[in-house]
Amino acid sequence: MIKFLYPIISLLALTLTSCGKSYNVIGTSNVSNLDGRMLYLKVLKNNEFKTIDSCDVVHGQFHFEGTFDSVRMANIFMDDESVLPLVIENGDINIKIDNTQQTVSGTPLNDKLFKFFNKYNQMKNLENELVHKHDQAIMNGRNMNVVNANLNKEAARLSQQEDNLITSFVTENFDNILGPGVFFMVTINYQYPELTPWIEDIMSKATDNFKSDKYVKDYYKKALENQQIMNGMRGAPANAQPAQAPAAPNAAPTPNEMARPSQPPMTR
Repeated sequence: MIKFLYPIISLLALTLTSCGKSYNVIGTSNVSNLDGRMLYLKVLKNNEFKTIDSCDVVHGQFHFEGTFDSVRMANIFMDDESVLPLVIENGDINIKIDNTQQTVSGTPLNDKLFKFFNKYNQMKNLENELVHKHDQAIMNGRNMNVVNANLNKEAARLSQQEDNLITSFVTENFDNILGPGVFFMVTINYQYPELTPWIEDIMSKATDNFKSDKYVKDYYKKALENQQIMNGMRGAPANAQPAQAPAAPNAAPTPNEMARPSQPPMTR
């Protein structure tokens, strides 16, 4: 009887294991310099990117698959260069990479994240169009005082819309991985953690779930320490530098643009 039960128990255990959460990333690319290259799927762990999977790009196709314990943000890297972010979640995740854009779709959080990226990119395109209008006005001999006044007004309007977009997205996603994930993208290229008005606004609204995210918690703690040092409320060791944020990856264009602290959305 024992000999009979053993294979049944083993089969049951295998079945239960196979029913766990799994991801399946199916990618296509028409970017020539990706073909034949190794791609790495990495997640942020202890403020460092750790590889969880890798694959070759063969004839414009690549594929990652595996299991996971919890939904989390990840990045696809080529060598040390980040190609694009995505969410590791249950289901088939479809990636398309070409010379003009990168998209991830097929699962709820990835669809939501890249819908946000598309809106953000539309705003950046409108901002770039202002530069074209400025150059065109010079060539047409327009009154540049009037032109610049109008362009500055439009730039301020777009900056406010961009600010509202990022803030609303983070606050609407406090309790899933997207809120902390976009917060990470915005702040990762800061020279050191700082309490900008945008950060203070976000943290004043934040839920306990958002505040307990490891990166958010660590960033905010260091930003408070740096603020106290700059305000003379806390002593700093001789020759000490402000507490540093984790090293930033060479991120994909959209997250990298978002991460520049000098941009209006970060300095409301």
